[in-house]
Formats: sequence, C-alpha cells, structure tokens
Amino acid sequence: MAAADKFTPEILLSAPRRSSASPNSLGNLAVYTVSTYSFESHQKTSEIKVMDISSGTQSLVTNAEGTSEPNWLGGGNELLWLKSMENGHTQLVVGSADEVGKSYVAALVPAPISDVKLKALDADADRFAIVVSAKAKLDGSLYKKEDEPKKYSTGMLYESLMVRHWDHYVKPQRNALWHGILRRQKPHITENLGRYSLGKLTNVLKGSGLESPIPSFGGKDHFDISVNGVAFVAKDPKLNPATNTKCNFYHVFIDTSGEEPTYSEPKKYGKQGMEGASSSPVLSPDGNSAAFLQMKENGYESDRNRIFLSNLTTSSTTVELFELDDGKGLWDKSPGSVGWSSDGKSLLLVAEDKGTSRLFKLDVPVDEQGTPGLPIPLTPQAGHVDEVQNLGVDSSYLFLSGSNLVDNSIYSILDSTGSAEARVVSSNSRNGSFFGLSQDQVSEIWFQGSSQKVHAWVMKPSNFSSDQKYPLAYLIHGGPQGAWNDQWSTRWNPAVFAEQGYVVVAPNPTGSTGYGQSFTDAIKESWGGLPYQDLVSGFAYIKESMDYVDTDRAVALGASYGGYMMNWMQGHALGKEFKALVCHDGVFSMTNQLASDEQYFPNHDLGGPYFTEHQDSWEKWNPAQFAANWSTPMLVIHNELDYRLPISEGLAMFNVLQQKGIQSRFLTFPDENHWVLKEENSLHWHLEVINWINSFVGLPPYEAKRTKRLEVQN
Repeated sequence: MAAADKFTPEILLSAPRRSSASPNSLGNLAVYTVSTYSFESHQKTSEIKVMDISSGTQSLVTNAEGTSEPNWLGGGNELLWLKSMENGHTQLVVGSADEVGKSYVAALVPAPISDVKLKALDADADRFAIVVSAKAKLDGSLYKKEDEPKKYSTGMLYESLMVRHWDHYVKPQRNALWHGILRRQKPHITENLGRYSLGKLTNVLKGSGLESPIPSFGGKDHFDISVNGVAFVAKDPKLNPATNTKCNFYHVFIDTSGEEPTYSEPKKYGKQGMEGASSSPVLSPDGNSAAFLQMKENGYESDRNRIFLSNLTTSSTTVELFELDDGKGLWDKSPGSVGWSSDGKSLLLVAEDKGTSRLFKLDVPVDEQGTPGLPIPLTPQAGHVDEVQNLGVDSSYLFLSGSNLVDNSIYSILDSTGSAEARVVSSNSRNGSFFGLSQDQVSEIWFQGSSQKVHAWVMKPSNFSSDQKYPLAYLIHGGPQGAWNDQWSTRWNPAVFAEQGYVVVAPNPTGSTGYGQSFTDAIKESWGGLPYQDLVSGFAYIKESMDYVDTDRAVALGASYGGYMMNWMQGHALGKEFKALVCHDGVFSMTNQLASDEQYFPNHDLGGPYFTEHQDSWEKWNPAQFAANWSTPMLVIHNELDYRLPISEGLAMFNVLQQKGIQSRFLTFPDENHWVLKEENSLHWHLEVINWINSFVGLPPYEAKRTKRLEVQN
C-alpha cells in the first residue's frame, strides 16, 4: 500500500481491511483475513494471511474466492477455513501456514455456514469439537435453499411480531448451533499427517424453541465451546422479540467419549431479577465454569452490562460480580465483551471509557458475595481494543487487535501482569502515515453541558495552520446510546471530512456510552432535551474557545439518532447556525417509529408505548411538530431496505423541504439498509455528502478519480 498524498473516500474504501488476528497455540504466528476493493476492476479480493509475531512479516495462505474464517488446528501450523460455493454449499478446507497452496476439503456442508469455533479434545490434536452456525428448518433439520418448493405467489402471512428485522422479512427458518467431531484419519503412505474428516453435525438447539446466534448481528460472540459442552445466549422464547430484550444463558453438556457424541438438553443459568439482554458467553479453559454479561432491565438495550459467573458443575450457582443493594453495583463500566485468561484465573474485560475502548483484568475466584477487587486497566485511555486473545497456552501475554482515528488496524502484544506497555507488532497504515494522517491531527475538548462536562473529539486537517480559520463539521452520532470513540470507521470517518479542509468536532452528549451509566440513562424521555442543550453548549464553546474555527461556515451531519437531531435542530435555534445539514436515515415523525422493527427501543426511550399514557412524550420530542420553523438547506439520505427507520421518514422530510422551497436533495440506495455498506454505493454517498457541504462553505468540489457523480433523476 503506497502512501497517500491526501486521504480521500476512495482511499478509505479501497484500503485493505484486516480482521482481528488469532494467534496459534505456540504464540509465534497469527492468522487473519484481508479484504480489498478495487474501483478499477470493481471487484473485491479476499485473502487469508499469516504473520510472524516476532518479526511482523506476513505471508499469503490463500486468496481463493469465497474463503473466510481461518482457525488454527492444534499445536502445529495447520489451519481450517471456510469456502463458500456458488450453489450455497460450504467447504471446510484444511491447509497449512508452512505449505502455501497445499490444502484439501475435509467436509462439504450442503448449506451456508459460518461462525466456526474449534476445541481440541486430545493432546495429539487428532480430534476436535467443532461448532458452526447455520439456519435450521422448523423441525430442526439443516435448511438448504434448494429444498424449497417452487412458489407461485410472493405473499407472506404473519400473526405475531417481528414481520421485518433490520433489512429482511422474517422467515420460518431460525439460526441454530451445529456441533460435530473433526477426526484425523490415518495418513496415507505419502503423507506425514493424516487428513481430517467431519462427522455428523448435530443441531444442539433442536426442539428447544431457542435461536442462537441472536439476529441480526449475533455471531461468534453469542456462543462458546469447551471439551464438554457448548454455551450460548438466546432470546427468552416465552417473550416477543419485538417488544422484549430479555435473553438467557444456556449450556449443553456434551459427552464425546464414545463413538458419537451425546447431548443434554439446554440448561438455563442465571440470577433472579436479571431481565435484560445477555451476551458474550465464555467457557473457562477446563469447561467447568462460564462467564457472561447480562443487563437488568428488559426492553432497554443500553442498560449496563453486568458480569456473571456460573459454576456448571453444580445445580444453579450463578454469582453477579460487584453487586450492591442499590442495584448500581461497584463498577460503573459496561463491558462489551468478556474472556478468560489462559490459566483460567482471570477475566479479560473490554469496556468503553471516555471515548476509548480499554482492556481490563479481573482476578477470580471471588468470594461468596461476588465482590472482588475492581478490574485493573491494562491499556491506556487511547485507541480502541476490538478483540483480545491469549498469546499461546500457559502464557501471561495477550494478543490485541484494535484501531484508532488514524489507523485502521493495529496488532499488539501485552503482558497481562501489567509489567509493561503494549508493543505494536503490526500497524496496517504505519500509524496513519500511509493515509497521510497523524496523531497530531487528533485532540479532545471538554465543555460544560446540561448536567455535567461533555467530551468531544476534534480532528484537524493534516495541513492545519494555526493562523488560518477552517469551516466546522459538527458530527452527531447515532444510537442515541452510542459514542464517537478513538476508533476507525469506513462509514463515518472524521478524517475524510478533515482532509477536505474542515475542523471536525464529534461530541458525545447526554445519552452517550462510556461516561457512566447515569449519563447514558439520562436521555430517556429527553431525546430533544438534554442532548440538544449539550450540542448548543458545544457549539458555543467552539465559537468562544477555538479561534481557528470559522463558525460562520459551519455544517452539521448525523445518522439515525444523529439524523433525528438534524431534524430537531432544523426546528430550533441551533439549526440556524449552520449553512447546511445532512440527515442520513433519521427520524422525522416519532409516531412513525411504530413501523420500526424493534418496538422495545422507542417504548423504553419515550417512557412507554404510544397508545398509553406516555403518548405525550412521543409528541413532545417529535421533530415533525416544528417543521414550520425549518429553513436550513438539507441533504436527505434514506435507503429502501432500512426497516429500523422506514424510508417514508426520509421521503416525508424531503416533501417538507421541497414544499417549503428550502434547498434540498434526496439520495437513496434501493439495495442498502440503515447503513451504506457496498463500496461503490459508499463512494457515491461520500461524493454527494462532501460536495453538498463543500458548496455551502467555500471549499472546492470533490471529484473521485474513478467514478462520476450521480445523475439527477428528475
């Protein structure tokens, strides 16, 4: 990858994207995938690569089309990966990091599968337990698309929620976890090692009424595997998934001592009074204990994640860590993931912390009250930890995958004893230099908000000069319970706007995550209240304290809740401070959230369902009520497959803007959902957004090298 003269959307979207890396059991190699899109050939390539951890040198394992999800097999350098076939079938391929180009098919599954996890069942690595996720029919058997009978009608009938979820209509098939045994056969006379073959795959959820991974975004983070079982989380089957978030933790005991495995029924573990979502189930190295995260409140997807430990060898022993009678607990962080150290004596927690994502270590076991010492931070308050893995067996070292605002992929190693700082093994962009970016562009500000100090990230152009003034790009995040973090993004990347010549300010107002649970909770029944006041205060701070920012040339942009805020600002005084706005998949009418897929979300944030005594809250924070005040030019973006906030929201905005004679444009992608993910579409998204805002602040137009702007349709 050659160094860029200027970081543009084309560079953002065509830069190699690395997955998190997984070290082998010896701790000397790490495997990962790389995907790269070419705007010249209009094609994406995928590679599986291996990196020598000590030197950082990388080598190609395979670039065969359809390959994904490499996993280490045992203590050597053998790998297993998936290969998707055009007919929807999936191959399990075994190869080696030592012998590139040599591989064989260990199994063919006649359906799409994903989320591979492996566990060695013996020291010689001759047998592995394997778990994958795949769709199951109502009878629990593997769903194969070719088995579908030909239909002469497109009608679909429903009698309960959900009808649609995220970007698809809900069908009878459900996600399921499939367990099997991968066995090494005796070697042929020309082979050093025998080849692996896969036995029968068994649906461990069959007949339970449970679904895991949980749609739409669940994957490997929703289950785990040990030598004697599978742990997973699933929505409570007694409750409607559209109006409830309650999930439970389950464990299936598996006996692999015989010729064929035998399976117990899924057993639920938990603690009474915990009614919220569950996530991140992980089994201890010996398989006898499990840790998982769960929220307390049903219907609130941004409640604080609490940490639980279950002893799987007893009837029902589950302990909540840091529990207090006040219900808030001793630790105010909300971890997003939990894992075990290689010796099973510590938990590894990743949690947001003031605009960053940090790694914490917690020693176990705990006393009967579940009150250990507070977790110890192992990483500084900078960057974003995406994934943590043990660096080999019986090692205190950890392998971290992460990113920051100028680097899209960083691999590092860290001693979990805390004796030294993390050592970077590989930086995909050499700390941003390949993108023409540097850490000098990134800074932070704190300003007084409606109830407490509010944090914001600031990003300046790479050619910044303190004696010049720059237009402002005010970025409002979605969620609303989310945050701008020191993290790379290919969708809303502050550096893209900074390199156009803006000073970017990305605030984390009331409702944001990572600043304490009470700050997150405070947005309830205050969507256009406290966060709006924070944004007003932030703009005033910029005006008064950042003399290099020209607030007379300011634009604001937001998506989802950020799009809601664009509409709310339009109807209120702050909207008049901006030359132009960009609203991506935002909320125009609160009542139209009744057409959204996950009804628990507005029900919680607005106090209750619309048809109850809480209707006043829905109306109070409804941007449509203030449409008469709209006057700022706005680009509206809304996609056809957005079932979170249906496209009628965007069309309603555009109708209002056009009828009021306000300069406006409407951009839509019929094949995209709440996000714009396809590279060609994303490039056009950036073209339209950047040229829209640039035209109002005196910056030159942006022209992509390999594509032209979209033609107006009318």
